[in-house]
Amino acid sequence: MRFALFSDQHFGPKAFFAGKLRKLSHEAGTLTRAFVERMNAVEKPQLVVNLGDVLEDESPERDRARYGEFLRIANQLTAPLIHVAGNHDQIHLSEDDLRGLWRHSGPLHFSRDVGGVHFVVLNTLETKDVCVRLPEAQLEWVERDLAAARRPAVVLMHHPASEQDLTGNRWFEKAPHICRVAERRELRRLFEQSGKVVAVFNGHAHWNHLDVISGIPYVTLQSLIENLDEDAPGRPAACFAVADLEPKRLIVRVEGAEQARYQLELG
Repeated sequence: MRFALFSDQHFGPKAFFAGKLRKLSHEAGTLTRAFVERMNAVEKPQLVVNLGDVLEDESPERDRARYGEFLRIANQLTAPLIHVAGNHDQIHLSEDDLRGLWRHSGPLHFSRDVGGVHFVVLNTLETKDVCVRLPEAQLEWVERDLAAARRPAVVLMHHPASEQDLTGNRWFEKAPHICRVAERRELRRLFEQSGKVVAVFNGHAHWNHLDVISGIPYVTLQSLIENLDEDAPGRPAACFAVADLEPKRLIVRVEGAEQARYQLELG
């Protein structure tokens, strides 16, 4: 089964950090169009996943308009599209706002079977400058959902659930508490006990990273619009990933300016 993922599109104004241009958000529309064209013409996945942070948040009105702009482009995909809520998406937009934009009913955590794979979407919640949490109700739901699953499971979330070393990360080296999920150890225990989770994918950290913990790969995907240069005028990462899941093997191909290839043998 082939699925594709992209993350952290950050539609909105250019963003600076420590006085330097870090997010080429003004290029988000162009880069998203290029991604859609590549998916439809070349990669042809059975599913596309948006791992969250569509927005560089600014205000309720502008955020709704920009999320709508993203969807007008992304909905041209010929494959079905699954959304994950990012922290920037949830600053000015409510759960009802996102449900309406996604044309989705029910909680922002849910599961869906596509192409013989059980996809589990989590909604991690960030309190600005404080922490990232996964509520107890979602942990209980994950346990029940995986117990009922009859297919191999892939987990999709915005914040990392791994123990990745953030040394050298522009955004989170000095702020790991707003990068990794506080309940990540309990969450990983549920994944491992289920015996069904074959991979976990997330965005948020704005770099490419792979951890393998107790045989489960945790793949972090670079932002679509991250500036790979130190400052203006900038060079976008233009990152996306294509994953091919076979019964005993997962191959993840990371495309864009920083390419990678992960091949994982599954137990």
